[in-house]
Amino acid sequence: MKQISSLLLGSAASLLVMSGVQAADLPVKAKAVEYVKICSLYGAGFYYIPGTDTCIKLGGYLRAEVALNTNSDFNGQFSANNGARNRLTNYYTARARENLNIDTRTATEYGVVRTFFNGVFTWTTGNYSGTGSATGTTAYSSALALNTSGANPALVGSSINPTDGGTSGGALGVYYAFIQFAGFTMGKAVSQFDAPWTNFPGNNFDGLVGGSGTVTGVNQFTYTADFGQGVTASFSAEDATAYYQAGNLNMTGATAGGMIGGSYGSNAIGGSRSPNLVGQVRVDQAWGLFQASVAAHDNHVAYYGATEPTGHPDDKWGWAVQLALSIKNIPTGAGDTINMQGVYTDGATRYNFQNLAGSTYSMFGGSNIAYQSIGFANAPDTVYITGSQQETVKTWGFRGAYTHNWDPYWNTALYGAYAQAQFGTLAKTTLCGATGSGGVFGRLAGVTSCNPDFAIGQIGIITRWTPVKNLTFSGDLNWSHLDQKYAGTVAYAGAGTTAKPAATYELKDQNSVVLLLRAQRDW
Repeated sequence: MKQISSLLLGSAASLLVMSGVQAADLPVKAKAVEYVKICSLYGAGFYYIPGTDTCIKLGGYLRAEVALNTNSDFNGQFSANNGARNRLTNYYTARARENLNIDTRTATEYGVVRTFFNGVFTWTTGNYSGTGSATGTTAYSSALALNTSGANPALVGSSINPTDGGTSGGALGVYYAFIQFAGFTMGKAVSQFDAPWTNFPGNNFDGLVGGSGTVTGVNQFTYTADFGQGVTASFSAEDATAYYQAGNLNMTGATAGGMIGGSYGSNAIGGSRSPNLVGQVRVDQAWGLFQASVAAHDNHVAYYGATEPTGHPDDKWGWAVQLALSIKNIPTGAGDTINMQGVYTDGATRYNFQNLAGSTYSMFGGSNIAYQSIGFANAPDTVYITGSQQETVKTWGFRGAYTHNWDPYWNTALYGAYAQAQFGTLAKTTLCGATGSGGVFGRLAGVTSCNPDFAIGQIGIITRWTPVKNLTFSGDLNWSHLDQKYAGTVAYAGAGTTAKPAATYELKDQNSVVLLLRAQRDW
C-alpha cells in the first residue's frame, strides 16, 4: 500500500511538472496597446496625447485665391506701381496658402494651461521692379525679394538666388504663438484692443479702415479677469514696433514731389521705449456682445538732424478708444448677424488705419484737363519740424457688416467702412501755409486748395457658397474712395519708379475697385 501511495504521488508530481512546462511554452498575452483617446473636456476635436494628461487639437485650412485689379492680396490700388494704374500694374495677384494650428490644454490645480500655435505656408504672385525701358530693366521680384536676374553666379542655388529663380520659395508666417495660464496670455496673439472679428466684420477684404485689426497677432503680456455672467476685463502690454507705427514725420524734409508720392517728410521713429498699454471690457451674451477698448501709444522719435547735438522733440503719448457691438440671430433669418465698431484716435493712427490697410495713398487716374489726375494722402501718428515738438494727427472711423444666410449653403454680407484723418495747425501751416496758399505745396502754381485732411470710404459685397461641410467658395467685390482735399493742377516732375512723366496733373479724388475669388477647405 505504501508503495502504491508513493507511486501515485510521484506520478502526480510528474504531471504537475509537465503541465508547468507546457504552460511555460504557451505565448504570454501582449499588453494592450494604448490607443489615442478622445478628450471631451474642451470641446470637439481634442485627443489625449498618448501617455500624458494633455489634450491636443489640430486644425487649419488650405486656400487658393486670385485677386483681380490689384498688385496685392487682398487690397486696393493705393500706392506705388499699384496706384500708378499703368503697364506696371498687375491685373491679378494669385495666392495659395496652407494654415496649421496646434492647440494643447492640460488641467492643473491652478487651472487649464493652454498653448496655441498658428502658422501659414504661403506662395503669392510677386510684383515687378523697374520700368521696362531702354534704361530700366523690369524684373520679377517675389515677396522674398529674390535676385532672379542670375547676375551673380556665386549666389545660384542659395536662398538668395535659388536654381528655380525663387518660384517655389514661398514664405512662412507665424501668426499666433502664445501660452495661457491662470488668466495670463503671454506671446503673439490678437490684440486685446481688437473686436473679435478683427478686420473682418463680414468680408474677406484685408484693407478695411475704421478700426484696429492685428489678424496676424501681436506680442503681448495680458491678464484677463472673468467676473462671470459673460463679463471679462483685460489689461495688456503689447509690442508697438511691428503693427502700430504709422510714422513720426519731420516735415522739414517734405517736398512737393514727395507729397505726391504719399510722403509728408522724413520718418524719424526712434528706438522702442514703451509697449502700447491696452485695456478692454467685454460682455458676451446670447444676443451678441459689446466691447469697449482703450489704448495708449508712446511716440518716441530720434533726432532733428543726423547727430545727437541736433536735439530732438519730447515723447508724445497718443491714445485711442473703440466701441464694438455684435447682434446675433436677428429677425431676418437664423444665423444672421450685424457687426459694427467705431474708433477715435489721437496720435495712435494704426488703431483706425490698421496695419493691412496702411495710411499712405498715391493714386493716379484720368483727367479731362491735364495729362492725368492724382490723389494723395498720408496719416502718420505725429508730425513736427526741426526745433518743434510733436503734433498729433487725429482720426476717427467706423466699420460694419450685415450677414444674411439665404439657406444652409449660401450667405451674403454687405459691408462698409469710413475713416477720416485731421491734421493740426503746424502740419497745415508747413504744408499749405496759414491761408492754404503757401507752404511746401500750397504755394505751387495751379493749386487752388491745399489741405492735408482726407477721408477714405469703402463699401463691398461678398457671397459665399458652401456645397459641402468646410468647403467654401466666395467672391468679394470692394470699392474704395479717396476723398482728398487738394484741388487745382500741379506740375509734377514725375517718378521713374512708376514711369510717370514730368507733366501737369489734376488734383482729384480717386477710386479703386478690386475683386477676390477664393476657394477654402477647412479641416
